[in-house]
Amino acid sequence: MKKNQSPKNCSTKDGEQQAEHKITRKSIIKCSVYLLVYLAWVIWLRNPWWLIGLPIIFDLYITKKVRWAFWKQRCEKGQKRKAWLDWLDAGIFALIVATVVRTFLIEAYVIPSPSMEKSLLVGDYLFVSKVAYGPKMPNTPLAIPLVHNRLKLFGVDMSSYSELIKYPYKRLAGLGQVKRNDIVVFNFPHGDTVVWENTDIYDYYMMRRGNNDFDSWMKTNNYTAVARPVDKRDNYVKRCVAIPGDLLEIRNGDVFVNGEPQPEIPGKEYKYRIATNAPISGEYLTEKLGLSKDDMAFSANSIIPLTPRAKEALERLPSVVSVQREIDSIYDSEDRFAIFPFSPAYPWTEDNYGPLQIPAKGTTVSLTLENLCLYQRIIAVYEANRLELRDSAIYINGEIASEYTFGMDYYFMMGDNRHNSADSRFWGFVPEDHIVGKPSFIWFSTDKDKRFPKNIRWNRIFRGIN
Repeated sequence: MKKNQSPKNCSTKDGEQQAEHKITRKSIIKCSVYLLVYLAWVIWLRNPWWLIGLPIIFDLYITKKVRWAFWKQRCEKGQKRKAWLDWLDAGIFALIVATVVRTFLIEAYVIPSPSMEKSLLVGDYLFVSKVAYGPKMPNTPLAIPLVHNRLKLFGVDMSSYSELIKYPYKRLAGLGQVKRNDIVVFNFPHGDTVVWENTDIYDYYMMRRGNNDFDSWMKTNNYTAVARPVDKRDNYVKRCVAIPGDLLEIRNGDVFVNGEPQPEIPGKEYKYRIATNAPISGEYLTEKLGLSKDDMAFSANSIIPLTPRAKEALERLPSVVSVQREIDSIYDSEDRFAIFPFSPAYPWTEDNYGPLQIPAKGTTVSLTLENLCLYQRIIAVYEANRLELRDSAIYINGEIASEYTFGMDYYFMMGDNRHNSADSRFWGFVPEDHIVGKPSFIWFSTDKDKRFPKNIRWNRIFRGIN
């Protein structure tokens, strides 16, 4: 036998037999634990097809008749495996685990806009619990793992999913229900049809422009329309101010639910008009009051978004004459295209809104030509019925209808930055099948207005969310 002979690579011939093994007490215990965990998983999924995994687990630990990890080499003593196969094995395992965790347990998000300031800041990185309200089963399971709805690959911008297979809405059991004043992550309800160039058609075109010649508008701007399933619509984060069955009203910017005022939220912001007899330093506004550059853009018109605490601090400055909240109380023609339900029959503004009853599953409402604007999107889009108006009569699925029973629960969401938030006041109710999860904590945070390392907000790392 030659000395210093390099070990041969492992054999991968199909005709090789697996090494003999003994059924040990340890293998029986491991198999039993995995079988119980997997069985609990199947019960949670409520899908008996997954029971096929039980014999696979039994064979992996007890009988070992099938070579499940077929890409692995069989190594005899003195031989070595190829390193790239080890990396492949680890990569496949990591991808499976990450996909399962992201789909069913917890997912990471980042705050891109100031609509929730100062409760959540631009640059906050969140972990969102899927089990808080129960994870949704994917509507479109054929998708690139760990990617939401778009992917840029080799310079080509493409969808990250296929609709060849589509499943109806199904939510697994969770730890609880959406509660009033919870911060919630959800799929954007009006994101069912979007312009590929990242403009929301319904908001920009139907509401604000009011132009019915849709095809002409698309061709003029060289836009491409894309329809997205529920689970692939963009993710939003807002505070749920009203739950199914609640009566919501906003009076001069203050939220009332069932006649009671909303509990005070320390991070909630309103716009204030500031009158001074001397300039206020920018450093004071940014460092002491926590205003961002986006907030400072308002200051040119002497209007600044402030939390209750920041308002009190500003009022104590000798140079400040008055601090008056800006209230949008006058309904005008533009509100007809901007404020839900987009009808002069409901002359509401963002600061004086309602009263509005939030739809609850199983409840029935009377339908009239006047109130149809409140429910037409629920009936035709969210609950997929054929809605028609013929001879001043309402038809649902071909039959005349004077009432409608809701098939899902609905929620009313608002941003804590009350005058800088696109929320339910502008696009209506959020259906239960759009709810994604509940933010658990901030694991990292950066300030886009500062440079590294000063941009790291150390006081927000691993901070809980209220």
